[in-house]
Amino acid sequence: IIDPTKSRKLNRYAKVYSRLSKTPLRTSLLIAKQPLFYSALALRCNDVEAMIGGLVYTSGDFIAVCKGVIGLKKNIAVPSSFFIMEIPNFEDGKEKILVYADASVNPNPSSEELADIAIATAESTKKLLGITPRVALLSFSTKGSASHPDVSKVIEATKIARKKAKKFKIDGELQADAALRLDVAKRKIKGDIGDVAGRANVLIFPDLDAANISYKLTQILAKANAYGPILQGFKKPLSDLSRGATVQDIIGVIAIVATITRGLK
Repeated sequence: IIDPTKSRKLNRYAKVYSRLSKTPLRTSLLIAKQPLFYSALALRCNDVEAMIGGLVYTSGDFIAVCKGVIGLKKNIAVPSSFFIMEIPNFEDGKEKILVYADASVNPNPSSEELADIAIATAESTKKLLGITPRVALLSFSTKGSASHPDVSKVIEATKIARKKAKKFKIDGELQADAALRLDVAKRKIKGDIGDVAGRANVLIFPDLDAANISYKLTQILAKANAYGPILQGFKKPLSDLSRGATVQDIIGVIAIVATITRGLK
């Protein structure tokens, strides 16, 4: 356990933050004493390899500090996040692993941002879980069953994501049941249903409301384990925690972030 106020590295971190933020050194020293800033600066200076936080901070505060201190990867417009949902007794008593995004960062992503979230989550799923991502962009409409600007956003995001990442299986717009149940997909979709409908394992929600509500309902009603939110798009491995996270949730997130970190070596 490190007490930032007594750390020998505090002065070095304060100087780094002062240069980074154009803040006077005396003020930077006070800021660097705060555990969240101290941890982010330790990661930036490569004194640690990953960072997990948020149990006593809001997601907004955690992400803002990470953006300012760690920074985003090249060509990443917005950071995003995903949850790994471990759902018991999903079908025939079998466990199911689903990936939900984005449940903690972007309140109302544009079509372009939603497409980037879909691609980033597909990449994270493949690297972390070693499975073929089948990405469904969710809506209250399935293949034109409803007309609304919110539906149009998802349709456009699907087109953009498919064009930018042809290597991944991506489809939309799909309702949740059409994404997860093959029998429903066959009833709702005329003709070829493709490789995703009824078989999706990555669910991209249209906005933060839908994603955040869905992961919490899944966690409570299905007694699922929710590991995350794992942040993506940053230069270093990061994870925010829900302030309602259990010990098991935190251990799971530590294991996931450690796996991501090991994969970068």
